[in-house]
Amino acid sequence: MVVGWEWDDTLFSGTAAYYERGRLPYAAGLADALAEELPLDGEGRLLDVGCGPGTIALSLAHLFGEIVGVDPDSGMIAEARRGAADRGVGARTRWVRARAEALPAGLGLGTFAVATFGQSFHWMDRDLVAATVRDMLLPGGALVHIADLKTEPRTVDGMPHPAIPYAGVDALVKRYLGPVRRAGRGVLAQGTPGGEDEVFVRAGFSGPRRLVVPGGQLLVRSFDDVVAWVFSMSFSAPHLFEGRRDDFEADLRLLLREASPSGRFSERAPSTEVFVWRNGPAV
Repeated sequence: MVVGWEWDDTLFSGTAAYYERGRLPYAAGLADALAEELPLDGEGRLLDVGCGPGTIALSLAHLFGEIVGVDPDSGMIAEARRGAADRGVGARTRWVRARAEALPAGLGLGTFAVATFGQSFHWMDRDLVAATVRDMLLPGGALVHIADLKTEPRTVDGMPHPAIPYAGVDALVKRYLGPVRRAGRGVLAQGTPGGEDEVFVRAGFSGPRRLVVPGGQLLVRSFDDVVAWVFSMSFSAPHLFEGRRDDFEADLRLLLREASPSGRFSERAPSTEVFVWRNGPAV
């Protein structure tokens, strides 16, 4: 856990409805890359920890016989259930509102071939959760840590629309919410932690095997897309603005219009970085 910060149930309050529109997609080849690496035959069970609105779990649903998603936010669980129903996989999915630290906690979830963390692990008591999830994996099972690749350039030079003014958006958020990153009822003066490798090694996992699934495709983003992205983030969740949310959104839209009078921005989809850890000797 982050020193000086405690998780609370407002961390992602009100953000779930903005995820599908606002968040950038994982690389299109992610499911194929995991199917080849693990390999997957459509029969195993997947545990998605910190599942959010089901982004990872639903994209992998065709590779598993059953999926269990766990998330502490009621809005995220509701969106995941809706997404599963829309995709016709509701009967093969189970969505559990619980913190990862509560696993398995008598939930009767059983054992799994694969557990995924999609940009969620840094919010957890990582040593506790890693050890618990290892106990929930079958021998030889895989823990898969998934994130956007942070080190690649994603310039839009020569593209038809300007880049999203992320620096200006960040400055506007700080003008409304203060200079220190907000997170639920607290703040993250030093940001979220890294060093996942050490955590997984301490928990007894072997590996990792690193995969990079290329992105790079050109995306066209509207004002509404960017506003949804802002409100999908923990550091600018809607509730943090209290009675000034409408004023913030008006200022945000003004900033976006000044950056792109056409109402459109160009952006490149990020590549996806995957680390596969094994419950047992590396294979």
